[in-house]
Amino acid sequence: MEEKYNIVVGQSGGPTTVINASLYGVIQEAISARDKIDKIYGMINGIEGFINGNFMDIEKEMTKEEIELLKSTPSSYLGSCRYKLPDSMEDSMYRQIFEKFSKMNIRYFIYIGGNDSMDTVSKLSIYANRTNSPVKIIGVPKTIDNDLVLTDHSPGFGSAAKYVATTVRDIVMDASVYDMQSVTIVELMGRHAGWITASSILARKYEGDNPYLIYLPEVAFDVEAFINKISELLETKTNIVVCVSEGIKDKDGTFICEYSGCAGVDTFGHKMLTGCGKYLENVIKEHLSVKVRSIELNVNQRCKAALASKTDVDEAVMAGKYGVKSLLAGETGCMVSFERIPGENYSVGCRLVDCGQVCNQEKVVPREWISDNGTDVLKEFVEYAKPLIAGENEQIIIDGLPVYVYRKG
Repeated sequence: MEEKYNIVVGQSGGPTTVINASLYGVIQEAISARDKIDKIYGMINGIEGFINGNFMDIEKEMTKEEIELLKSTPSSYLGSCRYKLPDSMEDSMYRQIFEKFSKMNIRYFIYIGGNDSMDTVSKLSIYANRTNSPVKIIGVPKTIDNDLVLTDHSPGFGSAAKYVATTVRDIVMDASVYDMQSVTIVELMGRHAGWITASSILARKYEGDNPYLIYLPEVAFDVEAFINKISELLETKTNIVVCVSEGIKDKDGTFICEYSGCAGVDTFGHKMLTGCGKYLENVIKEHLSVKVRSIELNVNQRCKAALASKTDVDEAVMAGKYGVKSLLAGETGCMVSFERIPGENYSVGCRLVDCGQVCNQEKVVPREWISDNGTDVLKEFVEYAKPLIAGENEQIIIDGLPVYVYRKG
């Protein structure tokens, strides 16, 4: 009889609406491989929690009904972390991690996360290779930013795009009720890649509709040109809605949000961006006699389960399942990737890509998908994004509110 081994799964980085759907896929595929997999462990708060001995036996601590609810539950069920493993493979932390793997009979490691999480997958797989460890390590992508390279798109982006398009359309409707000139600035997530903000184009009900201006970090932002463009539009338009990425920056690389103060940094050295919408609101107040307000959508972009894209949920589950299948096939050091299949109808398949080529890279919106003057997004983006927001995910509603699964304590 073939020996069974255990699998451990973790979630890392910022949550998405569908990161738990990928966890669901991992669990379901591991259960179906009972001839090879015994226990399914979940890291509590990612690799950092695992290092500290914080984990759970998923099948012992979750009912079948709770596992099913993962597909419609936002946030990260297992908790998350932003933890950077040491660059030096000589650090004793690696030895400690792999000693835990051995002690717990773990042969399979699967990590659901974004760019920095793939850095963890890459480092662990390199150490495993150097020490001839039998542990296999795979990454499952997630990010609302859609900035992971070597994949057509990432789980989480479709639902974020659907939320942004829906909410911006609502804002446009609200902004148009008064017959007085007004400017509404909507600040959206996106540090160096403008995929989320570009999704606001899907809010337009017809050609030439609001939002009239869309600014992405892929193109240098000029405050004076922005004011002139708003002034020009106000000559013929009453209500103007503008969508901006939090990471828009000037030609010298200075973030616009830094014009009014210095941004802090996180564990990975990334600047924590916020406030460009408020800054631009104040600039308009200073230069133009018009009603103006700014709106920051903030974390709703990554946790609005009621607006989850069914396509996104289904693909997140598929990615989790494919990750487990790949581990059982002996693959390691890779990330699950989506490949769009050519044809009249939208379809994607999964493949594996080298994690070392994914981590610490960023995929940006192609320049040819942005207007020459950098104030709008073109039809190529619309054709790319529309299939990703399709469909509505089913939710269980009790007393008018959605039912989620969560860890107690």
